[in-house]
Amino acid sequence: MTGGGIAAIIAAVALLILVLFIGLVLVNASKTLSEINRSMAVITRDVDLISHEAEGIMANANELLEDVNGKVATIDPLFQAVADLSESTSDLNQATRRLAGRVNHTGKSKNTGKVATAMNVGKGAMNMYKNHKVKNK
Repeated sequence: MTGGGIAAIIAAVALLILVLFIGLVLVNASKTLSEINRSMAVITRDVDLISHEAEGIMANANELLEDVNGKVATIDPLFQAVADLSESTSDLNQATRRLAGRVNHTGKSKNTGKVATAMNVGKGAMNMYKNHKVKNK
């Protein structure tokens, strides 16, 4: 064998090894792509299920929110009535304090002052009640 023949055999063996290596890489790449395709199919199916469940949850949340809003609207007048009553009570307390202060400073006897205070408190309470009835109408 000559040097050229030996070089040709070495080149042929190197080419054969290269072809085998490329073949193995392509087979592995094909397996990897097949696995990726299967994974994508599973992921797509799972995402579809999750989106369907999310739609159901959103629908339930919307119904719950509407229900809560309706109940809050029902309760609002109650809170307004409590606020009005609190304001009326505060006004009555202030009127009673002013009246008691005036009666104490008039210098009248104790019994007369007590009777006058009771009368004025009663009048003030009746006025407050009438004002409250007028507001509610």
